[in-house]
Amino acid sequence: MYDNYVFDLYGTLADIHTDEWSDSFWEKIAGVYSSRGITFKRDELQKLYYKFVDEEKEDVFKRHPDYKYIDIHIENVFRKIFEYKGISVDDEMIEKEACIFRDTSREYIRLYDGIDELLHELKKHGRVYLLTNAQRSFTWKELELLGIVDIFDGILISSEQECSKPDIHFFKALIDKYSLDPKKTIMVGNDPDSDIAGGKAAGFDTLYIHTNISPEINYDTGCTYFIPDGDTLKMKDYLI
Repeated sequence: MYDNYVFDLYGTLADIHTDEWSDSFWEKIAGVYSSRGITFKRDELQKLYYKFVDEEKEDVFKRHPDYKYIDIHIENVFRKIFEYKGISVDDEMIEKEACIFRDTSREYIRLYDGIDELLHELKKHGRVYLLTNAQRSFTWKELELLGIVDIFDGILISSEQECSKPDIHFFKALIDKYSLDPKKTIMVGNDPDSDIAGGKAAGFDTLYIHTNISPEINYDTGCTYFIPDGDTLKMKDYLI
């Protein structure tokens, strides 16, 4: 039916639960640093993190005033945190620190039912892409853990583009990089704004699946296909 299948990741292909907001999480991550001789109080670390996130967002908006929805390189935030303590870090160490942060916050990640089989089946009919709002330092390892990183014909992650769904610039980056024909492409996702509105603006057909981590909606998303009950096994019926 389609030449190109574009998927969101979290909430569409993979079920995930992370906690980066609770006091208990920040106590844990401060303890991780302290065990290595880098002393932070919980409140201090949390405030620094969000302060540097805001700084990075401001810098991205300055570089890309035409972007409505931006993303940052989270590595820059961790670099600033360590430099605040007078610690010089290289790129390899920053990558490890980002992974430690994510591993500490993540409670679980797993593919939804039938996803691995679906992706392999779609590869027989067309090309499969991933377009996800995420941090590469977090997401690439999780794709490897899920065993699906090699399935995709192309992967675009918002942090690398400094742009996120539903911004049309992010979709155009995918279209341009892989020479996609929007009329032969479908966007599959669990967010009515990021995935469906963004996909429609790019000229794609859209499949909206309402999963356990989708935002609540009380309006018509205008999607081409709709799976209201989160049954990922039904996606094959619409895509093939």
